[in-house]
Amino acid sequence: MPRYFFNVNDQIDEIGRDFETLAEAKCQAVRFAGQMICDASRDFWDAADLALVVTDEKGLMLFTLRTFGTEAPSIRSGGR
Repeated sequence: MPRYFFNVNDQIDEIGRDFETLAEAKCQAVRFAGQMICDASRDFWDAADLALVVTDEKGLMLFTLRTFGTEAPSIRSGGR
């Protein structure tokens, strides 16, 4: 079974995850990123960037998921 490595913002995944297909790895990457954003929602809005680079066992980049968040100025200033 192929192993996929989920590297986040220059943090290298040394363990990896096994998925039967590339499509399954992509779906799990979206779930993984969503959970990371939820778990760190306070910091995410300050850092405003998440880059998830998925590689294979040889280190070949297979796909990248990038997302960013921006709060409206009224939220940042305590308007809500």
